[in-house]
Amino acid sequence: MSTKILVIEDEDETREIFLRCLAFEKFSAIGAEDGETGIKLAAQYQPDLIVCDIMMPDMDGYGVLRALRQQERTLPVPFIFLTAKVTMADLRQGMALGADDYLTKPCTVEQFLSAIATRLQRHREIRRSDHNRQTHSIKAAASPSIFPDCPKLAPVFQFIDTHYQQPIYLSDVAHAAGYSPAYLTSLAQSHTGRTIKKWITERRMAQARQMLKTTAQSVRHIAEESGYTDAGYFTRQFHKLHGVTPKAWRTAETKKMER
Repeated sequence: MSTKILVIEDEDETREIFLRCLAFEKFSAIGAEDGETGIKLAAQYQPDLIVCDIMMPDMDGYGVLRALRQQERTLPVPFIFLTAKVTMADLRQGMALGADDYLTKPCTVEQFLSAIATRLQRHREIRRSDHNRQTHSIKAAASPSIFPDCPKLAPVFQFIDTHYQQPIYLSDVAHAAGYSPAYLTSLAQSHTGRTIKKWITERRMAQARQMLKTTAQSVRHIAEESGYTDAGYFTRQFHKLHGVTPKAWRTAETKKMER
């Protein structure tokens, strides 16, 4: 059975172009000329992904997404907004309603298909993550509790967990998760109250605390194993977050264990 994509777009020419390129790529393409029709078709066909324009008469894209997220059958369907321009306010409003991504018009066919492929892949990964969540363990002995249970950010946390010992930046994480840097920044802030940089730091500090507590390795070595090439910077960061130096923290933990 082919993957079903629903395109909700009031501009006839744009909608037909998208539907033709989807059909050419062997997707089962479904088109809707307005929001109300799109909601009905979504309930009828249960598509694997929905692409929806924001600016439409009668019912805009936000209204469509709001309605779909209130229905059990369409609640989990990945949803990409199509818009002529996107502001931070747009991002926040869309995320609050449950949007998965934004695609800015005009866009090329390649960009359109790439956004769909990326989002379908991430949706599959999230489903696998949900299925394996009880047995999945984070490597290197750091507690899984450092990352919150958030399906949309699961690939983000997985990337951080895998690469925290290397230099990584927001753009690296965003690319790996299939989000734009701006969207990922807003997503992380709205769902966790923290930035991606803070989550990278927290993962590194979790490794540092584990090694300080269970090994006799030097602070310099622990800094390197935790992703810091500069031991002095690591010490300052550790002190900033914990109120004491790594050596003082290790001494306090040792005393606790001896009691």
